Amino acid sequence: MAQRVQSAQEFLQDSFVPLVAALCSEEAEKVTRKNNLGFCELIKPFCRLTSEVHMRDPNNQLHIIKNLKIAVNNIITQPPQQGAIRKLLNDVVTVSQPAEGLVANVITAGDYDLNISATTPWFEAYRESFLQSMPSSDHEFLNHYVACMLVVSSSEPEPVEQFLKLSQEQHQIQHSNEYSYPKWFIPNTLKYYVLLHDVSLGEEQRADSIYEEMKQRYGTQGCYLLKINSRGSNRGADEQIPDPWSQYLQKNTIQTQEPFEDGPYTVISNKNSDHFIPLDGLGNDSKVDGLSNNFKSHPLQLDHTSESGCFDGTDYVKPNSSMHESKKSNTWTPHGTCLTLTDHDRIRQFIQEFTFRGLLPHIEKTIRQLNDQLISRKGLSRSLFSATKKWFSGSKVPEKSVNELKSTSGLLYPPEAPELQIRKMADLCFLVQHYELAYNCYHTAKKDFLNDQAMLYAAGALEMAAVSAFLQPGAPRPYPAHYMDTAIQTYRDICKNMMLAERCVLLSAEVLKSQSKYSEAAALLIRLTSEDSDLRSALLLEQAAHCFINMKSPMVRKFAFHMILAGHRYSKAGQKKHALRCYCQAMQVYKGKGWSLAEDHINFTIGRQSFTLRQLDNAVSAFRHILINDSKQSAAQQGAFLREYLYVYRNVSQLSPDGPLPQLPLPYINSSATRVFFGHDRRPSEGEKQAATHISLDQEYDSEFSYQWKELEEQAVAAANKGTALSNFQPTQYCLNKYSDNSRFPLGVVEEPITVEVAFRNPLKVPLLLTDLSLLWKFQPKDYNSKNNGETKEVETSGKDMIGAEVISEFLMNSEETKMARLKLFPHQTGELHILGVVYNLGTIQSTSVLDGVDPSVVLQTGKFISNGMSVRGRQDLEIQGPRLNSTKEEKTSIKYGPDRRLDPIITEEMPLLEVFFINFPTGLLCGEIRKTYVEFMNVGKCPLTGVKVVSKRPEFFTFGGSSAILTPLSPSASEHCSAYKTVVKHSTSLYSLTSSADSSDFGVGTGCQPEVIDVPLPDSVLLPGASVQLPMWLRGPDEEGVHEINFLFYYESIRKHSKMCHRVLRHTAVICTSRSLTVRATVYRSNALEDEKGDGDNMLVFVDVENINTSEAGVKEFHIVQVSSNSKNWKLQESINLSEDKDIKLANREKGKLCLKAVRCKHSVENYTFADIVFGSEQIISSTSPCADFFFRSLYSDLKRTRSQQSVHTSQGAAKPSPDNAVRLIQKCSEVDLNIIVLWKAYVVEDNKQLILEGQHHVVLHTVGKEAFSFPQKQESSEIGLFNFFRPENTSVPARPSLDQFSSLIKTSLHYPETYNHPFHQKSLCIVPVTLLLSNCSQADVDVIIDLRHKTTSPETLEIHGSFTWLGQTQYKLQLKSQEVSSLQLKACFVHTGVYNLGTPRVFAKLSDQVTLFETSQQNSMPALIIIGNV
Repeated sequence: MAQRVQSAQEFLQDSFVPLVAALCSEEAEKVTRKNNLGFCELIKPFCRLTSEVHMRDPNNQLHIIKNLKIAVNNIITQPPQQGAIRKLLNDVVTVSQPAEGLVANVITAGDYDLNISATTPWFEAYRESFLQSMPSSDHEFLNHYVACMLVVSSSEPEPVEQFLKLSQEQHQIQHSNEYSYPKWFIPNTLKYYVLLHDVSLGEEQRADSIYEEMKQRYGTQGCYLLKINSRGSNRGADEQIPDPWSQYLQKNTIQTQEPFEDGPYTVISNKNSDHFIPLDGLGNDSKVDGLSNNFKSHPLQLDHTSESGCFDGTDYVKPNSSMHESKKSNTWTPHGTCLTLTDHDRIRQFIQEFTFRGLLPHIEKTIRQLNDQLISRKGLSRSLFSATKKWFSGSKVPEKSVNELKSTSGLLYPPEAPELQIRKMADLCFLVQHYELAYNCYHTAKKDFLNDQAMLYAAGALEMAAVSAFLQPGAPRPYPAHYMDTAIQTYRDICKNMMLAERCVLLSAEVLKSQSKYSEAAALLIRLTSEDSDLRSALLLEQAAHCFINMKSPMVRKFAFHMILAGHRYSKAGQKKHALRCYCQAMQVYKGKGWSLAEDHINFTIGRQSFTLRQLDNAVSAFRHILINDSKQSAAQQGAFLREYLYVYRNVSQLSPDGPLPQLPLPYINSSATRVFFGHDRRPSEGEKQAATHISLDQEYDSEFSYQWKELEEQAVAAANKGTALSNFQPTQYCLNKYSDNSRFPLGVVEEPITVEVAFRNPLKVPLLLTDLSLLWKFQPKDYNSKNNGETKEVETSGKDMIGAEVISEFLMNSEETKMARLKLFPHQTGELHILGVVYNLGTIQSTSVLDGVDPSVVLQTGKFISNGMSVRGRQDLEIQGPRLNSTKEEKTSIKYGPDRRLDPIITEEMPLLEVFFINFPTGLLCGEIRKTYVEFMNVGKCPLTGVKVVSKRPEFFTFGGSSAILTPLSPSASEHCSAYKTVVKHSTSLYSLTSSADSSDFGVGTGCQPEVIDVPLPDSVLLPGASVQLPMWLRGPDEEGVHEINFLFYYESIRKHSKMCHRVLRHTAVICTSRSLTVRATVYRSNALEDEKGDGDNMLVFVDVENINTSEAGVKEFHIVQVSSNSKNWKLQESINLSEDKDIKLANREKGKLCLKAVRCKHSVENYTFADIVFGSEQIISSTSPCADFFFRSLYSDLKRTRSQQSVHTSQGAAKPSPDNAVRLIQKCSEVDLNIIVLWKAYVVEDNKQLILEGQHHVVLHTVGKEAFSFPQKQESSEIGLFNFFRPENTSVPARPSLDQFSSLIKTSLHYPETYNHPFHQKSLCIVPVTLLLSNCSQADVDVIIDLRHKTTSPETLEIHGSFTWLGQTQYKLQLKSQEVSSLQLKACFVHTGVYNLGTPRVFAKLSDQVTLFETSQQNSMPALIIIGNV
């Protein structure tokens, strides 16, 4: 229980005080009414004695009475009805609320810090009113009147006669059978005559003379002259007289019979008792004075709900408001306006005189009389006493009647019964604080009552015996709590009297609490909670909760649980404020502890009660908490919560329709997932026209791709700035998300939409319907062209001429769904835009039951959602936290976040807007296939654009052609059946080559530029607004099979230079699937013939292997090799050495063809590349023009780039290679050949029963003599892949030395001799054959050559082979060959018999003339030199 103002002893003493009746004449009432008070109200503040009182007990011992209080009440002839008592108690609790600004008591228990109201004045007020309003009963005398004051005014004509009249009226009320109420203690009631004199009006001498007459008639101890109203009613404003009545007048009691001042209900007076309202709940249908008396269904019940499923708060506030209004009016009514402080002292003196001289002597005398009766009774035997009792009772009640009176509570005694005399004495002793004598009497009476099975009387005796035992000074015996328990059980279960049981509980709980027995007190309080009274149950449960929290080890959860129960019962009793307070106190315990369902229930109830009490902000907050927590409620419950919330919110918004929009809790917004897109949506494909993919919100973010696009744009910007990269380069960002760099203000363009994608999540299991969803923004117009920006003004959510906003009329979110909403803004002016959040109507759709026979699934699919009509307008802000800063030491040690400006774009002036369309763009190609498509460039902006460039990491994939491209057909339809190549009809049937030349700079692969950046050849280099142009573009399928993603970045600028935006870009990603076609391998060898037939000098043989590796799925029937072209600055193909007579080379599936081609050195070394075409078909493809040369040069560049990157990787991984000296470089150059082969082919494909002809080309780059080269890069398989190299390779500097192959290419040798030589061995035994050895210096330096003719004796086999012939003459020759010089040496070979001999035995050693170091190696011929020696 909560803290209390008085101690338990004081409370128990004040609970039972002597009752004095008051009977006033009308004139006396008029005198007191001048002070707006009745007589009883006038003296009420002075009814407690300030001094001790002495009296004698029956044993003549002096007994001291301290702090005695009496109660003076008007006589009421009708007993108070239960309904009226309930109404009174309900009003008392309603009026008593926690004081404003009261400091709560903070209790710390474990992890809990609870703010709990230190006192409960509403409970104490209820308890006081309950005890005062208890009707008097026959089984006890505590609330029977012991005396009666007769009050007459001195201004009456005959005051003494008026006293007689009042005395007769009192006698009639007490002794006549007409009146059964009120109850009187003894037949001889003390009458005390009071003469009331109005000092301001009456004659004091007359009053004194009347008082003298009264003293002679009634004695000096039986009458009193009370003088009041010493001043007039016009009190001076400066004089402040204390008002002791206000605190008492708020506690209205039934006994005063004054009109209820705190409620709108009609109250009973003794003068209109005929019209008494039966407030006991029986007359449910009766109405008196227009007021319903249906108290069983209290008008303040919780369960009144409106038809919409939500409660209507109007029914709840009317009683409270009327109470407060009436209370307010009473507050301003002054009391005691005619009384001075002297009058106050007179009233106090009057009460003291009455108590000292009248009341206490009368009580003392009565106790003595009763005691004498008891003493005389003790001498009688039990049987005699029984006979006496029978005699007493039999005179009035027949035997049958006595049996009938034995109800469930046992025997009922007549008023004169001797047992009741003991109880009467005990009660009198208790009232005058003689607790020991009272206890003994109660104990004696208890035994008699139990013997007679008079259970009601026994329970009363037990109750008062326990209280008397507790109140005895010095506590001679412990408090008998079991007495109280028995009494409560008897009252409740046997007598069915809950009021008496409740009184017992209130008294006993106070005693137990004073002894710190909080657990027992709580159990006692909880026992009396029942369904018959919600108010009582609520108060007792609340006190039990306070008991739990005040225990030595506070039981916090029990406190909270019982507070919830108390709040529930308060709510049922219509006490909304108390219910709200209980729930709020319990919430402190349940909040944040994971009790989600309990939290939901508490918040829901707090929301409802707050709404009823018009605390709308609290209601909204409570309902908001229900919705924003991860609810574990069922879908139906969540739907109910949501409807309640919307109903409350709608009422809040109606109160302030022009106020700021409220923050809505649903749906959740994941602010960091917000994406902002600048620009128009991508156009869909129209037939053969495919728009550039660019960027859209449908694409997922890929950091690797993002970096690739940044690199491409950086290359394009560098190329536009004449090859210099910008130090402050920032990539264009069209789509901003949580991964992008949002530290800068993004740039938007006037008249181009800004799309904001907001990530909504519905946490509930019920669908949400958002209507009229749009963005909330703020805009500051600025003119970026003018030197002075001028004044900037803020315009919020207005000014549609500045910013147009798209509104989504309906946006449905299903249960627990995450859904993106894309909202657009259309800026019409330049300036600074700030996107603040979203604004929408939050509502729900009707339940998924069938509506008017329409299936709900159909309703949801059509998009016409049926709202339940409950929606509120609100907003949610988009607040995005930037990335955490982690660069400086200060930032690392603290938590700081950078800005995120994705929602704060700067709107710049108009810019051109390029759209690119690809016409007939293929999705699949053969490896190496050439396809001609068209690209359409369109300027949909309002400014001319220029400087269009395209940049790609795969420049070998496409080309716009060179200067000759303009001669090609302009429309795609005109070129549908044309070849992609530029061709001429070949007239000659020979296989000799046709040559042409070209410069690589014509094809964008010249020195000093970036081949990845290609200028788009627009006519006039400008594209006007609304204009479009179509350009041809050739594609070549990549050499590797598979799916290729090829990125194009189109760069363009505006003709007008802008301060904010310099350029714009457009992205396109082409996806090409390539399938296998041909594989080409080529090897070049030096020819054995040092000179060809024409004497053209140096020549080589090129062997080309072409294999059809196409798989049958591609539908290719066969490949035709139509032409082989060479490209080199030094070499050219001369002719085909094809032994086959069939000129056409066809390759079916998995077939391989071999070509042998002769290459000769170009006569004049020029800077231009020489193209030589060997044509196998009927048309020559001019390989030195677009697109053949384009793709060749670009593949050459990419091949070179790939080789460099591989070399850099190897260099970084391995030891640094020593740079070769000039001598070694000269030797290496001998084996190098700069010859590139282009194989052009046609493929016949059957597709949809049509035969198509595809064209293509493969490139082979020949670097080294004798080394095989391939048309596509070979995968280098390393056995050490995946292993980590933990050791640094040693950098051992080994002198660079040419390989054996490189030395073999330094000097080219050739033996000239007759293949067959016949010699008559029978005539001459030695056969001498002349042999010419030709030596050719292939290098650019002078070479010293040594020819050694001696046979190398390495093994017996070589001796056998070479032992049959020998060289004649010198065994060693020394020569010096100039650069590119050819020298011959005449040798003689000697044979001794016939056979086949290999003449290739001379060993050649060489060294560069200017080198000291001799690089020697054997220069053996690759081909054997066989000679046949015959005999004639």
